[in-house]
Amino acid sequence: MKEILAQISKQHDVKFNYIEDEIILFALIPPKKELNLEQKLNYLSSETKLTFHKISSKYYTISNDKKLDKPLCGFLINDETKIGIENALIIIENTNTSTFSDPNGYFELPKISSNTIKIEHQGFENIEINPEDLYVINCPNFYLKPIIQTLEEVKTGLYLTTGIFKKNDGSIIIKPKNFGILPGLTEPDVLQTMQQIPGIISIDETISNISVRGGTHDQNLFLWNDIRMYQTGHFFGLISAFNPTLSHTISITKNGSSAFFGESVSSLVTLFSRSENNEKPTTTIGSNMISAEFYKKLKLSKTTSITISGRRSLTDFFNSPTFKNYSKRIFQNTEITDLSTNQIVDYNNNVDFYFYDASIQLQQKIGKKNELNLDLITIKNHLDFEEYSATDSSRSELKQTNFGGSLSWKTNWNEKNSTQIISSFSNYNLISENQTLESNQTLNQENKVLDLALKLQHNYAVSNKFKLGFGYQINEIGVTNFDEINLPIFSRTITNVLVSHSGITEGTFESNDKKSLLKLGLRGNYFEKFNVVLIEPRLQFNQKISSNFKLEILGEFKSQTLSQIIDLQQDFLGIEKRRWTLANNESIPIQKSKQVSIGFTFKKNNWLINLDNFYKEIDGITTSSQGFQNQFEFIKSTGSYAVFGSELLIQKNFGNFYTWINYTFNENNYSFESLTNGNFQNNFEIMHTINWSAIYEWNNLKIALGSKYHTGRPITTPLNLVVTEANPNIIYDLPNRSKLDDYFQMNFSVSKKWNFNDTLNLQTAFSIINVLNTKNSINRFYRVNSNNNSIESVDTYSMEFTPNFSFKLSF
Repeated sequence: MKEILAQISKQHDVKFNYIEDEIILFALIPPKKELNLEQKLNYLSSETKLTFHKISSKYYTISNDKKLDKPLCGFLINDETKIGIENALIIIENTNTSTFSDPNGYFELPKISSNTIKIEHQGFENIEINPEDLYVINCPNFYLKPIIQTLEEVKTGLYLTTGIFKKNDGSIIIKPKNFGILPGLTEPDVLQTMQQIPGIISIDETISNISVRGGTHDQNLFLWNDIRMYQTGHFFGLISAFNPTLSHTISITKNGSSAFFGESVSSLVTLFSRSENNEKPTTTIGSNMISAEFYKKLKLSKTTSITISGRRSLTDFFNSPTFKNYSKRIFQNTEITDLSTNQIVDYNNNVDFYFYDASIQLQQKIGKKNELNLDLITIKNHLDFEEYSATDSSRSELKQTNFGGSLSWKTNWNEKNSTQIISSFSNYNLISENQTLESNQTLNQENKVLDLALKLQHNYAVSNKFKLGFGYQINEIGVTNFDEINLPIFSRTITNVLVSHSGITEGTFESNDKKSLLKLGLRGNYFEKFNVVLIEPRLQFNQKISSNFKLEILGEFKSQTLSQIIDLQQDFLGIEKRRWTLANNESIPIQKSKQVSIGFTFKKNNWLINLDNFYKEIDGITTSSQGFQNQFEFIKSTGSYAVFGSELLIQKNFGNFYTWINYTFNENNYSFESLTNGNFQNNFEIMHTINWSAIYEWNNLKIALGSKYHTGRPITTPLNLVVTEANPNIIYDLPNRSKLDDYFQMNFSVSKKWNFNDTLNLQTAFSIINVLNTKNSINRFYRVNSNNNSIESVDTYSMEFTPNFSFKLSF
């Protein structure tokens, strides 16, 4: 516009007076030279809505409509939901000027150029607008179309609570930032949350002993930003080791996992905490009665961001009621407890315990097609335990750490091809020193795992309906187990290393109407040390039969070479007694699983009914990995188990109030051919489980009340005691013939969020675990009382009435 006015001034010997930002937005085709001055000004006025006032024969002033004297502004709206789009990037091309949309989709720009304005968002199609489109009286709406990604479409909009969804491939997705509330939780602890899902339970209330469809905890694969995590809990299993403020997307797969994932015969849990590059810089600080945490995202440039997070326990600063109850629960029947009276020792004087976790993430956009990510995480539990007598003292120590990192590069070559390369490592270390006061004996133990991995994945979109994926992975895993005793002198170090290669191919078909989804995968594993090849097919099929009814069929073959075993129940102070070990394909075989499930989903009038039936078979387990505390405790044998089960979820929404109940049935049986009476119930069989919750949400206030019920776990009871000159020996009944009493617990939570402005908010929450203070026995074993040569039972009890309070300030 300025150039056009300069040309007219020269041609007709006139001058124009104007305000710069009133004309700088306009760019148009110059009027024809043969036109007279009046015709040219009329043309410019009709194209720009500017007014030309003649002051004299040589001077003109240019003005706009006074109602337009406002910033360039607009609203970005989701074309499907009609809701404002937050964190969209708005850029004036060829300038350094940009901004982000707020939670309502609103944005403002200064009047500096007539260049095109670009609007970008990872979840929506990009658009371009002219600045003139914003130079109107009101702030206009611009509707962005969501990007349709086949496997990102959800199957169920609300699953248990807000922020939890179920996808068409059968996986459960948790979005902690959108998380509603669940009974007993003050924040979205990922491993506590997943226990609300049908088929997932912890038989001893810890998140380090999660059983998915009858499996053991080590049969679950946990990945944090492509890093395998061997330590998943703080407080030795009562708190998730993953900072809930950090996680952005959590995926839980019970069956039918992608062929790009191996090394687990049970579930797959992936945590991706990388935020979108256009997310605004944010700081969050918070605390509860156990720990304090922080989160910080910094924008180093338009294309570079860094995220730092950390959490540390407050347990060495003050002993809250929450901490005391957690301590009573986790240190029962361990070296920290006087077993004769089952009373907890005085923690103020004898125990020093703390934990922390920290992470750092760097995200770098390289051009429009490439992205580089660097992720580092460290997790630690540390316990010092001292015993005193009148004449002597002893000190024991337990340290558990997991440090990992990953470097990934992803590029989109074109609309059809993309490639991703990921290198990662994970280093786990469990060290204990146990000094016995009475005998001056010192036992040193260590369990180390070093996992190195390189993954290559290429995706090719054959058409809108059909996509292919190819990949290669190489893993090198080393495991070291060390034991040393001073009296008598004994030392043992065992180190094993295993290298595996995996080739992957996967195809996905989805019909244009989105009613049919078929995903077939094939994973081939080669283990160098054993010269063994294992082929693992995977299946995901989802068919929309009607507008309200869907059919789902899932299946998979999987394997794993790592497992956790227990040599002695009092190893590592009896707290983290399980140690990681590698398969040797002899006494410790490669575990293999096969599973198939068929499910149905009905959704209508705010009703959701989901039914899954499954059969699962695991071969290659050892007695050492199953935690026996009966006649098989010291017997080494290999075998299998088979699980048949059903999972039912019924959910109903009533506006701001919704309630759900789920029921799980599991029939889980061992088969150990080399053992007498080797066919019996699995130690992890919980035949009947019922979870119920009622949740109310209104104006950032959320209230949840819920209960958990399940039948008791199997136990083996003693028949009599045989006393010999050596040690007394307990004679047991048939294995797992009896059961503990049924388990019941009621939990409560309430949270409130205050939004002070667009960037500052405070969230508080209060919870109670075991509202009714129900006393539940969650484990029982038997031992000989040497004082009177009798059999006595030792019970481990569930968490007592335990309140907790948290706050979280974000700005």
